[in-house]
Amino acid sequence: MMKTINYRKIIDLTHNIDPNIPLWPGDPPVQIETVADFSTSGYYLRRFSMGEHSGTHLNAPKSFYEDGIGIDEYSPESCILPTVVIDIREKTILNPDSILTLNDIEAWEKQHQIIPENSMVLLYTGWQEKWPDPVAFLNVDQQGKLHFPGFGSEATQFLIEQRHIRGVGIDTHGVDPGFDDSFITNKLILKNNGFVLENLTNLDQLPATEITLILGIIRLTGGSGSPVSVLALI
Repeated sequence: MMKTINYRKIIDLTHNIDPNIPLWPGDPPVQIETVADFSTSGYYLRRFSMGEHSGTHLNAPKSFYEDGIGIDEYSPESCILPTVVIDIREKTILNPDSILTLNDIEAWEKQHQIIPENSMVLLYTGWQEKWPDPVAFLNVDQQGKLHFPGFGSEATQFLIEQRHIRGVGIDTHGVDPGFDDSFITNKLILKNNGFVLENLTNLDQLPATEITLILGIIRLTGGSGSPVSVLALI
């Protein structure tokens, strides 16, 4: 059966990678080194290293479940996903610890549509604007707690059980709010081999509905995740 995707515009939701990007506390640094240049080798080549969960990235079930699948086990067919965007910037401007609630979902669905089955749900918090400033992006307090918005566990449970979504994504460093170190949303989504996208950008350029995401995974064997290229077809 022939499948088609109709679109009028493509938006790249992927941050560029360099050694100065915001990193989760304790994660390895981004390192880039020139190993060949035109003057000595006749060509240009660099090597790079970084954590599996740095930059715009996808978390795999293996990151939270010992027997979970690795990043290399997602099928190519599963990496093309219908998508919706929920904007909660009005809340996050006032409170960096804001979460997506059931009320937010209900209000969004009244304005747009019931969230379709097998969709990705992206949360636009406005945090992408803080990316150039790692201190502001991670927003760590004196006790070492991070403060940025995320999905509330009740909302995530509803999206899985009532809307049967495939995954979630966000423009912060975690789909779970920064203050929540139990990683409930990650665990709920990844338990079902779903998709967890973090550190997205350009969400301001997306409509609320009628989006298709294409995920370009680095197939690290047994990986807990990988940097990804995320394209949004509108």
